[in-house]
Amino acid sequence: MMNNKMARFFALFLALTFLAVFCSVAVAQEIRIGGIMDTTGATSDVGKDYAIGMEEAFKYINEQGGVNGKPIRYTWFDYGYRIPEAITKYRLLKRLGVVAVQGWGTGDTEALSPTVNRDQMPYVSASYSAHLTDPAKTPYNLFFSSDYSTNARAALTAWFDHKWPTKPDYGKRKPRLVCSYMFVHPYCNAPIKAIKDHATMLGFEIGDDQDVALFALDVKSQIMAMRTFRPDVVWHGNTTMSVAATMRDAFALDLGADHIMNNWGFDENLPRLAGEAAEGAIGATPCAFYGQPVKNMDIVLEAGRKFSPGVAQETRLIRTIQAWANALVLWEAMIRADKAGDLSGPGIMEKGFRSFDGYDIGLGAPPVTFTPTDHRPATGCLIQEWKDGKFQELARVDLKERWPEKWEKEWLGW
Repeated sequence: MMNNKMARFFALFLALTFLAVFCSVAVAQEIRIGGIMDTTGATSDVGKDYAIGMEEAFKYINEQGGVNGKPIRYTWFDYGYRIPEAITKYRLLKRLGVVAVQGWGTGDTEALSPTVNRDQMPYVSASYSAHLTDPAKTPYNLFFSSDYSTNARAALTAWFDHKWPTKPDYGKRKPRLVCSYMFVHPYCNAPIKAIKDHATMLGFEIGDDQDVALFALDVKSQIMAMRTFRPDVVWHGNTTMSVAATMRDAFALDLGADHIMNNWGFDENLPRLAGEAAEGAIGATPCAFYGQPVKNMDIVLEAGRKFSPGVAQETRLIRTIQAWANALVLWEAMIRADKAGDLSGPGIMEKGFRSFDGYDIGLGAPPVTFTPTDHRPATGCLIQEWKDGKFQELARVDLKERWPEKWEKEWLGW
């Protein structure tokens, strides 16, 4: 009897030991990724859909086997677009053992940049600030998209090439530009130096900037100030809600200017919020809009239906696609680094991201390239126009092709 009890005890001990070892190996194989998102703060009008898309992307990635068979544990926090909160959440994610972070805004990403560089933490952000593209200064900051300064230069070039020649005053005087954005926000003002430099190069007159809050609903006083200058085109640097408010008031007060905007102010909600004032709006488009027929869009749509059944497909935005694009570039970088046997921060950078040379993620995004001396992922941007009830391609502007010397020698990092 005692021998039987001892045998059963020993068998149970062996089983529990095996289970413990198996679980510890499984945990060791798990890869932790962090996320810092804005779903309640000043940019939540575009941040909510982005956060949903990021979760869906990592669920899909795990269904495909994760990183060479290693599952990903994705943990994210809302930080309400508050820089101190982002720093706190980053420290928590680091204690949790993440090997990379999916971040959000320009202010917090730039504030965290010295820390992530010191920690050697790959940080893939939804901020496309050109300040993050010079690896001599910010070697661990990345994103899939053309940067904000490239977007601004490309959008202004597209307007100058395709819209200005149709105006009655073309050839009689210089075109006039005004910039409308929230002065104190790093995202909003990130490309202002670049677009004014570009406007000067193209021969524009530049009027006084107009300070418009991200939560603005009434922009009449700023529009009246613009009317004194009589701009031909207005650059919008805010997110969709306040851009739509500005365009509505410009339409109501008969400003008569065209509108161009950075990518976070140009999405499917713009015509819904701005109504007829959105007709002819021009914006930088880093990837396809939700549901457009491009490579890998079917994967995103199916994941949305599967993982977020309570979210109506017709309310989804390009923000989901942007989230997927950032998730896919990190996934590919980790796959390459893992195959090389080095999933450390430096390994993900050197054996992953910096091995990208025209890597195609689909989703209507340009091929992605990173080098040890240049983290600008793309050399130009697709510019689209809201016209006749749909988004239509206006131009594809390749800045490196058009101004190769300035691209190589002057524009990196600003």
